[in-house]
Parts: sequence; structure tokens; C-alpha cells
Amino acid sequence: MASNKQIIGGPLEIGGRVLSLSRAIRAGDFVFLTGQIPMRDGAPMTDGTVEEQTRAILDDITATLSEAGCTRDDVVKAMVWLRDRADFPGFNAVYGEYFPVEPPTRSAVVSDLLVDARVEVEVIAYRPVESDG
Repeated sequence: MASNKQIIGGPLEIGGRVLSLSRAIRAGDFVFLTGQIPMRDGAPMTDGTVEEQTRAILDDITATLSEAGCTRDDVVKAMVWLRDRADFPGFNAVYGEYFPVEPPTRSAVVSDLLVDARVEVEVIAYRPVESDG
């Protein structure tokens, strides 16, 4: 029996170490992206403003969605973790540039992150699989 899930993108690596998670998975008409932290040159981006980190994340999300045959317009849900409540206005301003019309539903919380970054974003996209008949 064939699996109904498809791994999108290559394995995630940080510092040459392969992580035990997938970049994204298509399950039927839905594409689930793993939580994205800001990355620069293959390493976590631990400096920069929340705006810079948010742009790095949303650019990576855009690229991963593209690999899955999706665009940001297909995103139906976003989950956001911020290290500091004071970063929300800066995050929200950049987020609004990437989702200017009919934005997805969203949850945002303040939380201690596992990586020394200011923000993490996870999204779910919906794009029906093309049928052959």
C-alpha cells in the first residue's frame, strides 16, 4: 500500500548534523511545514532585529512552499512563537507585507525558544493535489 504522505525538500541540517524532522510533508491536499527559525548560511541567525529574522523565515517558508507546488496564498494557518512580547509589532509589520490580503488564520505566543532566535513560524498550506483524470 502506497503512503499518502510525501516528504518535501531535503533533510534539515545544522552545522553538518542532520536533524530528526522533515522540512515539510504533503498529506493529501495539505502541506505541513516544520517550525522555521531564521537561518543564514546554514546556521541559525542569532543576531539581527525581529524584522530581519522574520524576513529570513518567511523567505525560507516561501521557498519550501514552492518546492511543494504552493504559494503563500495557499497558507491557511500560521503558528508564531516570539521570545519577547515587545517584538510583536515589528514581527507583525513584516508578516503583513508577506500576507497582505486574505491572510491565514494565526496563533501567536510568547515562549522560550530552543534556539537563540527571536521568532519561529510554522505554517500549514492547502492546495488540492492535481488528479490524473
